[in-house]
Amino acid sequence: MGEILIGTCSWTDKALVSSGWYPPGRRDAEGRLRHYAEHFPVVEVDATYYALPSIRNSLLWTERTPPGFRFDVKAFSLLTGHPTRPAALPADLRARAHATGDPGFLNEIWHRFSDALRPLRDTGRLGTLLFQFPPWFAPGARSETVLRHTRRRAADWPVAVEFRHPGWWLDDHRARTTALLTELDAAAVAVDMAQGLPGSIPPVTPVTSPDLAVVRFHGRSPAWGRGSKEDRFRHSYAPGELAEWRPRLHALASRVARVHVLFNNCCADAAVRAAASMKRLMATATHPSDATG
Repeated sequence: MGEILIGTCSWTDKALVSSGWYPPGRRDAEGRLRHYAEHFPVVEVDATYYALPSIRNSLLWTERTPPGFRFDVKAFSLLTGHPTRPAALPADLRARAHATGDPGFLNEIWHRFSDALRPLRDTGRLGTLLFQFPPWFAPGARSETVLRHTRRRAADWPVAVEFRHPGWWLDDHRARTTALLTELDAAAVAVDMAQGLPGSIPPVTPVTSPDLAVVRFHGRSPAWGRGSKEDRFRHSYAPGELAEWRPRLHALASRVARVHVLFNNCCADAAVRAAASMKRLMATATHPSDATG
């Protein structure tokens, strides 16, 4: 049975910081991460989507967390085809901000991104690199080519892939998507979210890597795909909603070395509360139904 690590998507989200979850005396940058790491063994770094990471931060994150702690790092926006503000680029690259289709430019972005993360990798704290592709990244030959280029660029790095276009996991394409990610040795990211919306991703749990499976809980807000960030992610998971996933997580853990379970319903302290509840739920005695989920 593989290891199941449960945490949240970010420990620095403004709503979490202002919620009061961090105790007095532990609300500075160092105190927050140390406090978080006392409660959870994994976290997703989403700041790296908005700006390239730095070696300094990677070193600090390593110093402030215990051995065995894992960081799943979200890929910089340009590496997944998202719009990127020139100001998010290093000063010497801003003049090339328009060259998003230039492989040489993207290779330079990748080298800077990956070099900054080597302290995490060298100390065993890197869980995976999360490549989250946008809703317009639809299945097809062109997108498959992008995925292959992405995997070659990230050769020898652990990679997980999340699709925001539901077509990748619909019945008529699911087997092809699973085969492609398996070929690329990229962990498929399963998601929990509201169903019945135009952009709803089916709650499937494919296994495409023997090393890792990732499940991200986005909440079940009906405002997914529209409204403010708070509207899209505002959701407090009920015990029954979490319990639905218990057999699925056990089933994943029976097939991979590690399962990362990350809560992204980041409004106030909703994500840390849900993560703590899921930890308690998974720590209880295994129910026979878990083996068949």
